This record gives sequence, structure tokens and C-alpha cells, in this order.
Amino acid sequence: MSIWWSLHLRREAASVPLARRLLLGTMETAGVDPDVSYDLSVALTEACANAVEHGGDTARGTSTEAYRVTAYLDGEKCRIEVADSGPGFTRGQRVRRAPEEAEHGRGLCLIEELADHVHIGSAPGRGGAVVSFDKILKWREDAPLMAAV
Repeated sequence: MSIWWSLHLRREAASVPLARRLLLGTMETAGVDPDVSYDLSVALTEACANAVEHGGDTARGTSTEAYRVTAYLDGEKCRIEVADSGPGFTRGQRVRRAPEEAEHGRGLCLIEELADHVHIGSAPGRGGAVVSFDKILKWREDAPLMAAV
């Protein structure tokens, strides 16, 4: 079984739950274990929130009002990618841990904890941040699409 979808969303807070609900609905329909679905939905929420907050590059005068979310469920793995047109990440830049008392700044670290593999970088040739992450899927016993895996 292979399912994929891609969304181009406005950089507005209201777009984040839309992406999350689409992912959860897709996984529910496919029969993915709810715990795995939840982990991926939280990671997606964090990546989208980062794109909304940091995804425009007003310093270069190229503020873009959109970002892209793509999800692939392919066999036993799900890959999610969130790309924006913000300043991106410099080569070798490390994810900084936020202090415990911080109210925000933990999103990328949380994604790293919830996913099996994470890649954080910049889009080649066009700039902007790209956060992609994978997770091995577990299936419910009654998964309707499990027979196709």
C-alpha cells in the first residue's frame, strides 16, 4: 500500500490543525496504530508551527505566505516533509536544546524524540527550511489496508 498527499498552506496558525487532522484521518483510514499516529501528528504539528512562525524571509524581501506539507505512507514507513521559504538552516547547524523553563523552542527536539529518523536542512537552490522525518508504522489488527502492505 502506498498513500501520499501534499498540501500548500498559508502561513497562518489555523493551517496547523488542518494538516494534523488530514494526517490523523489518513492514518485512521489506513489502520495505523493510534499511538504511532499520535506521535506523528504531534511531530507534524511542531514542524508546521515552525513553518508558520519562521517560514518567511522578510530580510530578503521575499516574504512568502505559504509552506508545503507532504506525507507518504509507503509499506511499513511514513515520511513527512514540511518545507518553507524562510532563512533555512546553515550547513552543520545543530538543533539547540531549549532551557527547561522556556515556554517554546522545543519543537525540533520533540520531533527528534517522536520520529525514528529526522533530517533538518535547507532546500537546495531555493533556500528555506526543510524538516523531514520518518517513523516505522505499526498496524491495528483490523487494519483495512493492511492486506495491501
